[in-house]
Amino acid sequence: MPGHKTDKQDSLWLTKLLLSGLLKGSFIPERPIRELRNLTRYKTKLVNQISAERNRFQKILEDANIKLSSVLNDVFGAIGTKIINHILMHESYCPEELLQYVHGKVKASRNDIKEALTGYITPHHRFMLKTILGNIAKIESTVAEVDTPIEICIEPYKTERKLLESIPGVGIDGATCIIAEVGVDMEQFPDQNHLASWAGVCPGSNETAEKNKSGRITYGNKYLRSLLAECGWAASRTKNTYMSAKYKSLVGRRGKKNSIIALGHKILIATYFIIKNKIAFKELGEDHLNNFRKDRLIAYYTQQLEKLTAA
Repeated sequence: MPGHKTDKQDSLWLTKLLLSGLLKGSFIPERPIRELRNLTRYKTKLVNQISAERNRFQKILEDANIKLSSVLNDVFGAIGTKIINHILMHESYCPEELLQYVHGKVKASRNDIKEALTGYITPHHRFMLKTILGNIAKIESTVAEVDTPIEICIEPYKTERKLLESIPGVGIDGATCIIAEVGVDMEQFPDQNHLASWAGVCPGSNETAEKNKSGRITYGNKYLRSLLAECGWAASRTKNTYMSAKYKSLVGRRGKKNSIIALGHKILIATYFIIKNKIAFKELGEDHLNNFRKDRLIAYYTQQLEKLTAA
């Protein structure tokens, strides 16, 4: 009833449930996994800070009318770094001087590059750019320091990490972070669906009037969910793999973001069985989906051809 629910009554009810043995304990991994989790989460925060600083750096450049991102794929790559260092080291510069750092692999034309480098650097811009670069260097050194204890903590779980690296889209960093979040004891979860629900990558239940509607993903481990999304993006760009074929089959009707979450869900399901059974990922190949639904595809395309010929 409204007005009768209080925190004290809730705590008394929870206490009774706990004494009766009706509450299930939360998943708390062993201490080595918890320490590894603290390190990987802190490294993730540092990497996000580097990305934020780089975005701020490009904003200062654009404020000075320099648009490197329009002509270079990576502003902080080899060419971009040389150009930036030249701009910061010289009080005045000529855009033609900077063309010496551009090699033939750059797709943009020389005129476009020259136009993108034509700007006006004030002392304020130069101070901000140097300060941001210095801060990025400090954070990168901190990341390098954090990598050492991470490798020490992951040493007992190198077998599991090597097996997880066999999943398309999951590299060495991704495998390390997955182990840090879910651990290596899959007995904590009754099955793979419980793990997916705990991570928050399961579709929500939205049923009304005996109709099932599409529901949002559930709440769960936000660190693991964002990591699975990153791995999903990487898996969608792989070539001749089941993951990339699955993404192509979903993206047309579900959209990019929903398809990426679906790939992350599949990566987590594969993680459950890989860690539990200590086996590598079995690549089904790009043609697995087409072979699996070959009859339906033939019927669909036959129907489309009949419509085109009738028109």
